[in-house]
Order: sequence, then structure tokens, then C-alpha cells
Amino acid sequence: MAPADNTARAGLSSRLLATRLGLTAWQLRLAWEHGLMPEPDLPEGRWSTDAADRCAERVEAVKTAFGEDAPLGAERAAARLAARVKLDVERADVEVLVAQDALEVVGRYRGHPLYLMRDLDALAPAVVAKVVRARKGILGDSVDPGGAARILQWPRGTFERVVAERGLTPDRLGRYALADVQALADDRALKARVTKEHRHAVLLKAEREEARQQANLREWIRACNAFLDRETSAPPPFPALRRAMQALIAARSITTAQDP
Repeated sequence: MAPADNTARAGLSSRLLATRLGLTAWQLRLAWEHGLMPEPDLPEGRWSTDAADRCAERVEAVKTAFGEDAPLGAERAAARLAARVKLDVERADVEVLVAQDALEVVGRYRGHPLYLMRDLDALAPAVVAKVVRARKGILGDSVDPGGAARILQWPRGTFERVVAERGLTPDRLGRYALADVQALADDRALKARVTKEHRHAVLLKAEREEARQQANLREWIRACNAFLDRETSAPPPFPALRRAMQALIAARSITTAQDP
């Protein structure tokens, strides 16, 4: 019997079903969790052609329910809120928002709750601010360097360099005035400069990695030629080739994206 018939009889895996439906793995997973997709009807969690056709009828409902943006865990959800409301939001604040029914847990990944970006973006800043200030108490008007970096979406080292440039000094607890950090966040020229510097640093790192992996691959080819010419009895290890090639492709995707 032809291979295609064997594949049809065996059914579709979740990965193949998602591809067939034009959905991502996370969209399909959430659809099952929320009962928007029929369960697999074949052994080993696979779908028959008929079941896949029934799933196809639910695709638009799934996209409407969950959107196109992958859900976030608590840490990234807090970071997104921090940048939007310009407060040092922490994962504990996200959990309080859930407890207050202001935010919905849309699903779980490896036991950790997930949140839709659009739900996070729909939260009123005043609601988030109330939770943050309740946690911080009398420290509400100041922020530690980690929280400041979260508000600004900068690496902590970048924040420390900028506050040194601006002459901003911490208090005796090592905290900075929240108003000063919010002023940095509102400084468009500064943010544009930092973004440009970050992109340049990423590009330099990628260029160094590209050169390193090119050297690794040339060494692998040299070792392969030595094996072919019987100069050595052992071929070069194939995992090394795979790792170097994957790293080169990743680095080159960054450097190529910067080409004019």
C-alpha cells in the first residue's frame, strides 16, 4: 500500500494537525484546554481525516478567542505591564490582579500560568498602579535598579550607565526616585539612542559569533579531508558540525538583517 495511505490510516499528530490548520502549537493547545477543538479520535492522541476536518471548522473561533500573539508567563507579563504603566510591576502583582479577577489565566505551560497579551494591554493603568502601590507601601515613590530596568526595558547595566551620565543618585537604600525613572522612560531621544546602541552591540556579538563558527566549520572540513585522505583514522564528530552550522545560521540571520 502507498505511504500516503499508511499516513492517513495512522492519523495526524498534533504537530501535523496544527500545520494543516494553519495554527501554532500554542493556539492548538489552548483550543483543547478550552474545549474549542474536538479530542483526538485515534490511538496515541492522533486525529483521523474526519476529525481534522471538524477541527478546521473551528479555526476562526480559535484565532478570535486567543489572537495571534503567543501568551506570556508571569515574569514577561510583569515586564510588559511595567513598560506600559511605567511602574516596577512584579510577578506577584500579576498574581494579585488574577486574584482580583482583573486578569484571566488563559492556560498553563509546564504548570505555570499564561496570560494573553491583549488582556494585559487592556488593563487600566490605574488598576495596575493600585496593586503595585499596595505592595510597595511607603516605598511607592522609589524603585530599585532592577525595577527601573524593567520599566525602561533596558539591561540593568545600561540603566546604571545612564543614571551615572545623568547624575542621578540613589537613596540610602540604593533606590531611585520613581519620577526620575519615569522621566527617562519619556525621553524619546534617550530611548532612541539606547536602542541604537543595543542593536549595535547585538550586531557586533553576532559578527563575532559568525566568524567563530566559520572557523569551526573550516576546521571540521579540514578534519574531514584528513579522514578522506587517510591522514587520520577517525572522522570528525557529526554533532560538532550540527552545532556549528546551527550557530552560524542563527548569527548570520542577525547580521544579514542589518544589511542595507
